[in-house]
Amino acid sequence: MTRIVALLAALLFTCAAPAQEKTVKFLVGFPAGAGLDTMTRLVADKMRVKLGQPVLVENRPGADGRIVMDALKSASPDGLTLVMTPLVTVVTAPQVFKNLRYDPFADFVPVAHAASFLFAFAAGPNVPAKSLAEYVAYVKQDPKNGSYASAGAGSLPHFFSVLFAQTAGIPMVHVGYKGSAPAITDLMGGQISAFMGTVSDLAAQHKAGKLRVIATSGAQRARILPDVPTFREQGYNIEGSGWYAAYAPAKTPPAEVERLAAAIIEGIHAPDVREKLEALGMEPTGLGPVELARIHRADYDKWGPVIRASGFKPE
Repeated sequence: MTRIVALLAALLFTCAAPAQEKTVKFLVGFPAGAGLDTMTRLVADKMRVKLGQPVLVENRPGADGRIVMDALKSASPDGLTLVMTPLVTVVTAPQVFKNLRYDPFADFVPVAHAASFLFAFAAGPNVPAKSLAEYVAYVKQDPKNGSYASAGAGSLPHFFSVLFAQTAGIPMVHVGYKGSAPAITDLMGGQISAFMGTVSDLAAQHKAGKLRVIATSGAQRARILPDVPTFREQGYNIEGSGWYAAYAPAKTPPAEVERLAAAIIEGIHAPDVREKLEALGMEPTGLGPVELARIHRADYDKWGPVIRASGFKPE
C-alpha cells in the first residue's frame, strides 16, 4: 500500500509539474549544420540556463521550411513548441503558394527576431565585370549574358535579383538550384555566369579569389566583406536583407511568449554567441515580439509587389 501511495503521489506531481520543468522543442525546417541550425543550437544552449529547463533542437527539413510551419500550427499553444525560421516561410511562401496550409499572421504568434543577413551578387571567373555598372553593360551587350542562379526558385535572393533587374533595366533569366553549394560550384566552373546568394554563402570563395562578389544588399557594407560596395553605393537604389525569427503557435499565453522571448534575446546578445554569428555573416538583432510583428508585416508588404512582378509560379 505504501508503494501504491508513493506512485500515485509521484504521478500527481508529474501531472501538476509546471511548463518550466518540461522540454521546450525548437523546430528547424532545414538540415543540421546549416547557418540557421547552428544559430538555433547556440541560442538553445543559453536558453536552457535562463529557463531552467531542457531545450531540444529538432530538424525537420523539407519544402523550404514549410513542413515545420505546418507542425507548429498543429502544436499545443503551451509555450513548449517553437520554430526558428527564415522569413521565406512567413513572407514569400504565403504569397507564392496558393494552397499553403497555414496563415502566417493568424496561425502563429511572433516571439523574437534573432538575426539578419545580407545578400551578395557574385560573378564567375569568366565574366569580365568587376562592378555592377560593368555587369549591366555586359548584359546589355548580349542579353544571353543575363542568366544567373540562386539557391532556389522562389527564394528571397531570387526575388531580390528581380528587383535589381527592374532597377537596372536589364533582362535577367533565373536558374533555380536546389541549394547554394551546387550553384556556387557551377559558378566557379563557368557553367553559370552569376549568382545571388547570402553573404555567408560567398564570402570564403570571394576571399580565396575563386569568384568575385561585386555587390552586397545592405544599407552599409557587409562586416565580413568590407571591400565590396553595396548596390546603393553603385547607383542602384535598392536594399534588402533576410532574417531569422522564432514563432510559437497562435493562442500561446502572452506570459509564455514574453518568457521565451527574454530567453532567446539574452542568448542572442551573449558575447560568445554574437561573435560566432558575426563570423557566419549574420547580424545579431535580438528583438522582441512587437518589433518582430512590425518587421514581418513591413517585409510582407515590401516583397509582395516584387513577387507578383516576377511572374514566378511554383511547379
